[in-house]
Order: sequence, then structure tokens, then C-alpha cells
Amino acid sequence: MSQARLMDGTALAARIVEETAKRAAVLTGRTGTAPCLATVLVGEDPASVTYVKMKQNRCRRAGITSRHVALPAATTTGDLVATLRELSADPGVHGILLQHPMGDHIDERAAFEAIAPEKDVDGVTFASFATMSFGLPGFVSCTPGGIMRLLDEYGVDPAGKRAVVVGRSAILGKPAGMLLLARDATVTYCHSRTRDLSAAVREADIVVAAVGRPRLIRGQDLKPGAVVVDAGYNAGNVGDVDFDSAVERASLITPVPGGVGPMTIATLLEQTVDAAERQLAA
Repeated sequence: MSQARLMDGTALAARIVEETAKRAAVLTGRTGTAPCLATVLVGEDPASVTYVKMKQNRCRRAGITSRHVALPAATTTGDLVATLRELSADPGVHGILLQHPMGDHIDERAAFEAIAPEKDVDGVTFASFATMSFGLPGFVSCTPGGIMRLLDEYGVDPAGKRAVVVGRSAILGKPAGMLLLARDATVTYCHSRTRDLSAAVREADIVVAAVGRPRLIRGQDLKPGAVVVDAGYNAGNVGDVDFDSAVERASLITPVPGGVGPMTIATLLEQTVDAAERQLAA
């Protein structure tokens, strides 16, 4: 079997951002108001600081205004909730991104739920998960949404296929499975307590690795010809899939970096413009 084709998230994301920038320019010209994304960061985790700066740079390229709120590491849940509610009530802010992780002392779910659903462009609230699950208008979790766009770009129709999602986080694994289910895939969730993970993965036509364990999925675990989406990112630019062995067995595979990551940010920017269009039309 020949080596897998790479699913180039960088190229697709660039096209999405280009189209998003055109929409932002039209909206700004029509209303006199540019779309605005507020980013909120608690503490100074180096990876989070870098990630937020990257998002701010991408916002500028897409004609989106960014407003950054930096809070000290000692910020309480109550103070964070108050900040998010204030941003939710601000008509000059159209989308809100709360960067995580935010410290073990903070109730993450309480913080997410302080974001108004119409500004939840990262797709992290209960409301967003519900609308996504029922196929109603709303915002998808950005990484799962980006994964579905990648599958579409490379002609992968999930209908009738077996999909295995390795990971069950509220903002990645669970919504990825729900989006695949909505497209008529037969979905299996695997996680840290799954017995014989390799056997489950070997049945999959589509594998989404989103568990945060470097090189957990190996080539010998894959069904020949499987489509492999690596949504993991670990130290040393290593994903949750052992790329070197998986590329010999899969038909399509995402690289790390350059696969899912750029699609996450592109989806965030696109949904920020979606949110601005809806709010400025109201």
C-alpha cells in the first residue's frame, strides 16, 4: 500500500481566513463596525500566551478587531465570571474566547457558562453543545468543526462509516463524535478506561485521536486505508498518532503541526464574523 496523502490544514485554513476577511470587510463597510473578538487569559502560562498572540495576529489579518483581557493567576471564579458577563453585555464585543487551562482553583464550567451563547464563538457552552447536537443554528466547537471541514475538503463522507473517537473531552472528543453522528457515521468513543483500544481502533474507517497522549495510536492499530485525524498536540510537535508508522497504513492523515491546528483558528475567526453579522443585523 502506498503512503497516505496528507490532509493539509494550513492551505485550507488560509482559504477560509481569506474568505472570512472578505466578509469582515463587507460587514465593516456596511455597518461602520468591525467584528470584535475578546480573548480572556488567566495567568501567564507560556503556551497559552503564545496561542492567544497567534489568534490576535490572525484576527488582524482577517479584519477582526481583538480585545485582550489579561487576568492574574490568582483570579477567582467569581471575578472571572463577572468579567465574562461584562464582555457578554458589551455590544462592541461580538465573540468571546476564554483560553484554557485556567488553573485548578477555577470552576471552568461556571466560567464557560458566563459567556452569552450568541458570543460563544469557541463553542464551549451547554447551549452551543445542544444546538450542535440537534443540528440547530449556533456555534460548533472549533476543533471538531475544523475537522469536519477537513474531511469535506478531502472528499471523506462519514455516512455509513465506522468512526472511532479516542478522547471524550467536552470541547473536542464529545462534540467531534456528535458531528460525525450527525453525518450518519457509526460512532464509538474510546478513552482511558477502554479495554483493548487497539481492537476498537482497528475497526475504524475514520479515526479521530484527541486524547493528549503522544504517539498513542500506532500504524499497526489501524485498519488499512483508514482516514486518520490527529487532533493531539504534545511536547516536541508530536501528535497522539505515531505518524511514521501510521502514514504507511492510512489513506489520509493529518500532519502535526499543520493539520488540525490551523483549522481550529480558522473556524474561530469564521464564527466570530458569523456572530458579528447576526448581532449587527439585529
